[in-house]
Order: sequence, then structure tokens, then C-alpha cells
Amino acid sequence: MRHIDFAPLYRSTVGFDRLFSMLDSVSQPDNGQTYPPYNIERTGENAYRITMAVAGFGESELSIESRENVLTVKGEKAEPKDEEAYETLYRGIAGRAFERRFQLAEYVEVKGASLKNGLLHIDLVRVIPEAMKPRKIDIATVGNENARQIEANAA
Repeated sequence: MRHIDFAPLYRSTVGFDRLFSMLDSVSQPDNGQTYPPYNIERTGENAYRITMAVAGFGESELSIESRENVLTVKGEKAEPKDEEAYETLYRGIAGRAFERRFQLAEYVEVKGASLKNGLLHIDLVRVIPEAMKPRKIDIATVGNENARQIEANAA
């Protein structure tokens, strides 16, 4: 993948810092991070859902944080207390710690989260402020009673 240098644009633009930092983060490789697997779904016109497969993690071992348009989901497995009671011969269920980040668009907020059957569902909603919504402007009609006709004499 090519690396694009945005340095010349930094000198001639004002207020696009967030855009350039987002482009820089997208251009960096994610080191093949595939755990945990996730889906991003659109559930309505302004509603989205992120579903992550977090089998083996409890609610107390997961944390979700939204800050400055970045959603961070962390999972840290607690060490079992009765480790000496059994010996693991094969470990196929991943229980390693993870941190997954999602870049959120403007006005996207976390509505809620739930954990069911090993799937973490995070519901998101885009709340557009009233000032940003399109508004209809009524057109006033002028009747003939207000119109004035100007007569001119032909020369």
C-alpha cells in the first residue's frame, strides 16, 4: 500500500486536523488484527449495530468507552482461581485480552449495549441537531389586490 504524505496540506488548510488524522490512521496497517470477529449492520435510517463475538467473556470483563468519535471495546479475561483443579490439554476457545477501536462519524452516539449468547451488541444512533436538519421554507403568494399596475402613455 502506498503511503500518502499529507504534510503539504497541513500548511494550507485550517480546521481539517481531524480528517487528516483519520486518514493517517486508516493508512496504517492494523497488524492483521482479526480478534474478536465483528459485524457492522444498518438497522434503520439513522441506526446501526456492531455485533462482536466475545464467547467466554462476562459483562464484568468487558468495557465500552466512547470518546471524541472513537468507540473502544476492551476485553480482559480474569484469571481462574481454581487453576490447579484441572489441566487444560487443548485451548481452542480464545480468552486473550483484546482492544478494538471503531471510528464514529459526526453525531453518532452509543445508544446502549447488551451481551447475549456470547455476542456483544452495541447499538448506535445518528442524532442530527435541529440546526443541521433540512427545513422547509414556505413560499408566500401575492394576490392581485396588492399588485399595482403602472400605465404608460404611448408617445
